[in-house]
Amino acid sequence: MGARVASTASPGTSSWMASPRHMEPVSIPSVVDGLREAWHRVDLADVNEAVLRLVRCEGEFPWHTHDEDEMFLCWDGAFRIELDPGQPVDLSPGDLFVVPRHTRHRPVADQGPAYAVLLERPETLQYGNEGADR
Repeated sequence: MGARVASTASPGTSSWMASPRHMEPVSIPSVVDGLREAWHRVDLADVNEAVLRLVRCEGEFPWHTHDEDEMFLCWDGAFRIELDPGQPVDLSPGDLFVVPRHTRHRPVADQGPAYAVLLERPETLQYGNEGADR
């Protein structure tokens, strides 16, 4: 059974929403196949008070910070997380990295598209807390 058709949840985010109230498996490879735009993210599932998201990483994302930690799990491809201050962190499939809250950072995928799974609060702004979500 594959993932359902996405519906818009918030600007830049689509929702497949597998959750306890929708007890169907989500096919992450099917969701990956449907992501065509750089930095578009899809909500895969509600997990307790968090949201499991998938994002297509391609090119350079703007520098930003969050008021909470941000977890990246590389699903496919390769990308790096640039930190200010700090050394870049390279991620390949199966690698997980948590950016601590209030750390200025940006993901960069300059070797073609990559896909990351994120575990975030539902209210987490994609472009950080420095301005309005785009």
